[in-house]
Amino acid sequence: MIEKGVESLWEEVREVSLGNSVDRLLSPPTSLQFLRDFVSQNKPCIISNAISHWPALSLWLNPSYLSTVLSSSLVSLHLTPHGNADALVPHPLHPSTLCFVSAHVQPTPFPQALDLICQPPDHLVSYLQQQNDCFRTEYGELESDCDDHIPWASDALGCHPEAVNLWIGNHLSETSFHKDHYENLYAVVSGEKHFLLLPPTDVHRMYIREYPAARYSYSEESEEFCLELEEPQRYVPWCSVNPYPPAGTEKQERSKFPLYFNGPKPFEVTVKAGEILYLPSMWFHYVRQSPGEGGCTIAVNYWYDMQFDIKYAYFNFLQSLPYRSTDSPKMPESECEVSGSHASPNHESAAKDVEANKECEEV
Repeated sequence: MIEKGVESLWEEVREVSLGNSVDRLLSPPTSLQFLRDFVSQNKPCIISNAISHWPALSLWLNPSYLSTVLSSSLVSLHLTPHGNADALVPHPLHPSTLCFVSAHVQPTPFPQALDLICQPPDHLVSYLQQQNDCFRTEYGELESDCDDHIPWASDALGCHPEAVNLWIGNHLSETSFHKDHYENLYAVVSGEKHFLLLPPTDVHRMYIREYPAARYSYSEESEEFCLELEEPQRYVPWCSVNPYPPAGTEKQERSKFPLYFNGPKPFEVTVKAGEILYLPSMWFHYVRQSPGEGGCTIAVNYWYDMQFDIKYAYFNFLQSLPYRSTDSPKMPESECEVSGSHASPNHESAAKDVEANKECEEV
């Protein structure tokens, strides 16, 4: 049976390739070691002492330094009521169903944005997380505080990063499960990032379905959010699983998503200030964060283009398999109906798949 084979694959990938924990390197690898041991195997790792020379590690601990350097910068501040942008929330017209919501994005002077993050008011959660190469555009004055690329990664991957992004948030923001079609080098400068990771072979455990797209709209005058469906209507493929269900809903969530909760545990890693996480392309990840000395968590990530090679073909093949859980035989994983809409086929073209992920990308 396909079902038994897929479920065996989850365990075998861990036994043969990944092990039970994410490797930690005490020093940066050579480009050959990085390519051979991690990139080619699509295997994550955490690297220490790779950014110890960055001035950012000491300078950015002082919020006044950042506010002074970026005193005249207008930045894209993402606002949500609960810290749950790019996530699933109750549909504004049909609360028993879900929609995919994006944050309200507001151009804000950087010093004001940083104050809202470090001293959050009760009615909103602020996050600097614009994912459009923002570090080299909106935050260009800070570029000399970091490397413009990761040399051993660039050598191994044969290119420089397509985008470099800056992330500044607090403990209230979380990023829901998703995957990216990039090789991601994620460097933490202040605070800690807490990741749950699952390999691409676990795709059926994510219950990816299509949800109507919506967006928060925020009024400064009333200090209230409004949830608005996008027009024209658009649907976004997204992971349905929340690994941390709200209190009182755990039993219900476990029964809805048995493949996730009853299957192999996700890899749990904490990336501390001064460390880099290599997050391979197409790995599913959920992210929380803890603030550092300045009251916020700061990270810089480098997105390198992934190779659309045989690994991508294998993933698309696996994802396209009609799958019915042995735990929940009445709920086939390939079923993607949401509020009367039908998901696009799992074997969509690479271009469409990448575009969807660019529109939906955390964290």
